[in-house]
Amino acid sequence: QVQLVESGGGLVQAGGSLRLSCVASGSIFSIYALGWFRQAPGKQRELVASITSGVTTDYGDSVKGRFTISGDNAKNTVYLQMNSLKPEDTAVYYCTGRPRLGTWRYWGQGTQVTVSS
Repeated sequence: QVQLVESGGGLVQAGGSLRLSCVASGSIFSIYALGWFRQAPGKQRELVASITSGVTTDYGDSVKGRFTISGDNAKNTVYLQMNSLKPEDTAVYYCTGRPRLGTWRYWGQGTQVTVSS
């Protein structure tokens, strides 16, 4: 089993920045990719960013150029640096992980990000 624990959410004004952290524990050897999803009220959960094998990154179109995902293998932690935040970035952000084969299987409890205008 893999446990993911997020931190770093909060309230920020539009144009500001936040950094989310996600610490992985348990059977971390089974993790091939880590990512961040978000879900706003009344909307579907969407992929924000992912990092595969600690190297290859991918971003949702709405956050390209503003968000950066990175990992620290020594700390079993993945980060999401969010800059130039917009009110539409308001959502619960979830850390997630998946094995080499298969879908996003492991989920954190989520952390709220609220961007005020």
